[in-house]
Amino acid sequence: MAKIKYKYNPESLKYDRISTSFRTKALIFLSYFSIILVTAVLLNVIYSSIFDTPKEKKLIRENNQLLFQYEILNNKIVNLENVLGDIEKRDDNIYRTIFNAEPIPKSIRDAGFGGVNKYEYLEGYDHSRIVTETAKRLDQLTKAVYVQSKSFDEIIKLAKNREDQLASIPAIQPISNRDLTRTASGWGYRIHPIYKIRRFHYGMDFTASTGTEVYATGDGEVILVEYSRRGYGNQIIIDHGYGYKTLYAHMSGFNVKLGQQVKRGDVIGFVGSTGLSTAPHLHYEVHLNNKKVNPINYYFNDLTPEEYDRMIELSMRSGQSFD
Repeated sequence: MAKIKYKYNPESLKYDRISTSFRTKALIFLSYFSIILVTAVLLNVIYSSIFDTPKEKKLIRENNQLLFQYEILNNKIVNLENVLGDIEKRDDNIYRTIFNAEPIPKSIRDAGFGGVNKYEYLEGYDHSRIVTETAKRLDQLTKAVYVQSKSFDEIIKLAKNREDQLASIPAIQPISNRDLTRTASGWGYRIHPIYKIRRFHYGMDFTASTGTEVYATGDGEVILVEYSRRGYGNQIIIDHGYGYKTLYAHMSGFNVKLGQQVKRGDVIGFVGSTGLSTAPHLHYEVHLNNKKVNPINYYFNDLTPEEYDRMIELSMRSGQSFD
């Protein structure tokens, strides 16, 4: 039972009963309630700052699990990068070598993503670094797989054209030469017959009498038929495709015309001594991707191992060339 309060009245010399209005009671209740509410809020803030709520604990467990999954994903990406790196090495050093194709430049394989920061939306979070790094590695891996896929498409195309390629590669001697002693000069430094100075001889000379038949060493198209009294004299160049070209110089006459398609073994002209030449012979060159290479490596179709060894021995003898 609530206490009854009284107040002394000096005029009446009596104690008058104090009656509290509803408004006063309401204000008192609200003040107490406000104090309790503020106290409860403060206690909740203090508790929350010290102890995690069940919901926060659940979120923390989920975040830790997600970080763990990101670490597993990154380990898998590393394994995939290693596997892809091995495939790229095989592609450049085996598959493309077999088909005489240029390796894919490293600048293309390792090209990044320039321009606008496409990962900006991942920044600003507690674990933005690992998320952004994972996204970047996945994008780079995706691009590398795409480049490798296009490379395999090219390799498949080369494989389908392999028969045509084998027929196009220079693979025989340009002159029927059973007596290999008639090979005059090979690849390397030689004394020039006219200038009498040591110069590099980019090709191979075959001595033969004027009018000896000269053969195309591979299938291709005649892209040059030139009459000249200087340098290589009368010469023919055949484009075999796949990066190969062959040059036949100092000829006395031609048996083909510009633009003509020829097959390996076709007679394209005749030995002579035109241009800077001191005796009848054929100067023969092989070009691969616009670089002169040693023709000695391209006689595998019509020489026995013994004849090939003999050819190498003769071609390596230093001395004077015929042009």
